[in-house]
Amino acid sequence: MQTIKVRVQASIRYRGKNEWLFQALFILLFALNGHGLPAQPAPSREYQLKAVFLFNFTQFVDWPPTSFDADESPLVIGILGANPFGSFLEETVSGEKINGHPVTVHYCQSDEDAQNCHLLFVNLPDVKKRKAIITTLKGKNVLTVSDASDFSKLGGMIKFFTSNNKIKLQVNLEATKESELVLSSKLLRLAEIFKSEKSN
Repeated sequence: MQTIKVRVQASIRYRGKNEWLFQALFILLFALNGHGLPAQPAPSREYQLKAVFLFNFTQFVDWPPTSFDADESPLVIGILGANPFGSFLEETVSGEKINGHPVTVHYCQSDEDAQNCHLLFVNLPDVKKRKAIITTLKGKNVLTVSDASDFSKLGGMIKFFTSNNKIKLQVNLEATKESELVLSSKLLRLAEIFKSEKSN
C-alpha cells in the first residue's frame, strides 16, 4: 500500500497535472500484474486505484467560492454507504491541500449529511436510495461519483466503468453544469460524455 502512495504522490507533485490519469492507469496495470502491493484482504486493488482517482478529481474540478465557509475550510470527500476503500483513501489524501483547502474524508450517515461534502462517492446497492441522494443533491455544489451501472442515467456526475480490463470514466455534463461545477478539459478529454435521451 505504501508503495502505491509514494508513486501517486510523486506523480502529483513532480510530474504535473497533465499526466495524472495516465499515471493512474499505469498504476492499475502495475497492480494487475501482481507487483508492488503486499498481500492483504482489503481494499481491493480496484478500489485503491479508484481512491487515487477521487483525490485527483479534486484537482480537476472547480467549485464555486461559496462552497467553502473560509479560505482554509476543508475540501471534503464523502462516502455514502459501505466503505470499499478501507483506510487507503484517507492515507492517499493525508496532508494534501487543494488551493489552500486541506482534503479530508467523511463517512456520511444520511443523505442530509452528504450535503456537507464537496465530492461524494455513492456506494448504495439500492437503486431507489441512489436516486434519492441524487435528487437531494440536485443543483448543489457536490460532485457525485459512483461505479453503479445506472449512475449517469439517474443524474450522477462521474461514473466509473470497466472496459478491456481498464477503469474508465463517464461524465454527465448536464448534471455538473446544473450544480455549477466546472470540470477541466484535461479530465474531459479522457472521459466518455454521457448523453441523456432528452439531449438526443
